[in-house]
Amino acid sequence: MDLVIRNASLPDGRRQVDIAVEGGRIAAVGPALPVRAAREIDAGGDLVTPPFVDAHFHMDATLSYGLPRVNQSGTLLEGIALWGELKPTLLQEALIERAMQYCDWAVARGLLAIRTHVDVCDDRLLAVEALLEVRRRVAPYLDLQLVAFPQDGVLRSVTAFANLRRAVDMGVDVVGGIPHFERTMAEGAQSVKLLCEFAAGRGLRVDMHCDESDDPMSRHIETLAFETGRLGMQGRVAGSHLTSMHSMDNYYVSKLLPLIREAGVAAIANPLINITLQGRHDTYPKRRGMTRVPELMAAGVDVAFGHDCVMDPWYSLGSGDMLEVAHMGLHVAQMTGQEAMHQCFLAVTQTPARILGLEGYGLEPGCNADLVLLDAGSTVEAIRLRASRRLVVRRGEVVSEAPPAAAALNLPGRPATVDFRLRR
Repeated sequence: MDLVIRNASLPDGRRQVDIAVEGGRIAAVGPALPVRAAREIDAGGDLVTPPFVDAHFHMDATLSYGLPRVNQSGTLLEGIALWGELKPTLLQEALIERAMQYCDWAVARGLLAIRTHVDVCDDRLLAVEALLEVRRRVAPYLDLQLVAFPQDGVLRSVTAFANLRRAVDMGVDVVGGIPHFERTMAEGAQSVKLLCEFAAGRGLRVDMHCDESDDPMSRHIETLAFETGRLGMQGRVAGSHLTSMHSMDNYYVSKLLPLIREAGVAAIANPLINITLQGRHDTYPKRRGMTRVPELMAAGVDVAFGHDCVMDPWYSLGSGDMLEVAHMGLHVAQMTGQEAMHQCFLAVTQTPARILGLEGYGLEPGCNADLVLLDAGSTVEAIRLRASRRLVVRRGEVVSEAPPAAAALNLPGRPATVDFRLRR
């Protein structure tokens, strides 16, 4: 064997498990495996998980905070205006360098798959070319899935649909949209139909920014679910944000949830950004803004969490840590039961991997040997501590290592180091 990790805990609750790796794939999983390897690592009971997956991100804008100026209000609309100012001045090499730096951060955090939306409303398609190059460079260690995103509206922007078709021809993977940003509700519904038909004709997945609004009458997710079913695209479509659902009346949602489930449409919430940008017109009580995560999960809908933004015109914070995203998500959704917290861990690992259609993802024999060893004993403890990534493995090769988190103390009568874990 090339690598064996011994005495690991797994996300499904199994403990004292060994994982053997050969030829870039998991060869065996079980207690006390009778194998030897070129490198053996004792997990010491710590959690080994498949890598983190970010189902929703904007890599063309990442790390551009302060360009051309700072978002003083911190609002969505000023962020959109800033991006409009920045786009004409973008330089391809600078965009590539920022994206590559973020990918370095991602790998160090055990984040080895990202679905990123890329704006196609710039006729130069400069950002598309840049991220296609980034995808090529990072392919050995990170799966980067690109979404053709008509950020100014596919009907509202005159050349957007032609640009989207060009982007797909260049190799972009997924069709995006933003129906709530079209001029009217009718045009929003028309854009959903247009884009879903285009994606179905090309055999592509769909991921639309949908109803990112506090307006309870923004109901394009209903149209997206209908078109998904009509075109036979079950399991290939996701609605991102869905924040208007936070403000909808319960009776309408009781009809909407089964429609989404029956259509096989996934939901992608972005906890950090949704609760930052939504509810801005409220005084008190102030709406949280994030979509109905536990209700969607209970209805049988696949729900993933995305990071969305890191240091860009919309959000000045972030570090590529999907455990931070899960941590915020469980608080906002009040998912503090043990099983609910575990579901939030799955929302940044297993579920987004399924939504992205990642092949060979998991911890079973035959899966890709993509693994993260966390400084935590369980999924819940990993979220609580935003646990450090002791080891990140890609196709059987160690690509990042970090020491366990510890602090040296100098307190009379107390231990010399502090352990943030509660060992029982």
